[in-house]
Amino acid sequence: MVDRSTLTRNQQLVLEKLEAARGPVSAYALLDGLRDQGFRAPLQVYRALDRLTKAGLVHRLESLNSFVACSEHHHHADALTAFAICETCGQVAELADPSIGKQLGDWVSGTGFRASRAVIEFRGLCKDCAAAEG
Repeated sequence: MVDRSTLTRNQQLVLEKLEAARGPVSAYALLDGLRDQGFRAPLQVYRALDRLTKAGLVHRLESLNSFVACSEHHHHADALTAFAICETCGQVAELADPSIGKQLGDWVSGTGFRASRAVIEFRGLCKDCAAAEG
């Protein structure tokens, strides 16, 4: 992970907004929430998100076209990251397992395919929403 003291003001503000969010946030929702801190253009948000994503502090959820702050329970260098997204409340659980990442990587490369990235997203109900449904 990157040292947070090296983040720019904009990067820090975007990261703080994502960490405080209860679920995934789109770039335009971030822009709207940061206007009072001087954000005026989508490019300001996208630049911060790009740097934060490359630093492993933020994840982009492909299916939702939105972003979440990384949970600090794993290291990106040695683990595949997957997401469980609740379709009712929007909660996102981040899951990581180095052995599964290696196994999937070996399986894909065994076909001759050269993967540049992978995003695994599970959609369904979180424990609380599933229990409420009965």
